[in-house]
Amino acid sequence: MEGEATVQATPDQATVRFGVVTRADAPEAAREENGETSSAAMEAARAADVPEDQIQMDQLQLRPRRVYDEERRRTVEQGFEAIRTVRVTLNEVDRVPVLVAAVIEAGANRVQSVEYGLQDRTEVRNQALEEAAQNAREKAERLAAALDVQIGAVRSIQEQHFSFPRVSQVDRARATMMNEAAEDANPEAYAPGTIDVEARVAVVFDLDQ
Repeated sequence: MEGEATVQATPDQATVRFGVVTRADAPEAAREENGETSSAAMEAARAADVPEDQIQMDQLQLRPRRVYDEERRRTVEQGFEAIRTVRVTLNEVDRVPVLVAAVIEAGANRVQSVEYGLQDRTEVRNQALEEAAQNAREKAERLAAALDVQIGAVRSIQEQHFSFPRVSQVDRARATMMNEAAEDANPEAYAPGTIDVEARVAVVFDLDQ
């Protein structure tokens, strides 16, 4: 008999990924400007009381900048662009708007994603599994009653499925640029909502006549 359960959990952790994109005629100039702006954005995160071990700078991308030329109707290269992403983990989700506003003011011009999760999944996982097991018993009891028999001891029980999604508030593909991100830097734009944790188990019961 399969049993299913969905438990709602309130996120207590947020992962914010923001980026710095700089452009220049020469690759070294784009890289240097990017380094300076990225350092300023990270310093803004530190000033927002984010621990050092919760701030991580990803690898720098340096590439030619390609744009579409309407007159020549083809893609051409116009200088270079440097792209760097910084990942910040917050254990207080209500501080997300403050962090976003701070790094944008310091020069970050791309908010890639805001994902919400839990620092400790153990309690909510156990609750979902327990409720799924109880659901399996309730369904078995209903079916047994319809056949005028009773369920007996549990012969086996197996976890079949467990889902713990992270709630994403800003689609990474959207790559929000600075003017849009500045408008989004308010509490309503980053409301975490809830996480639906799903579990499914299979239980085999003996039947008593």
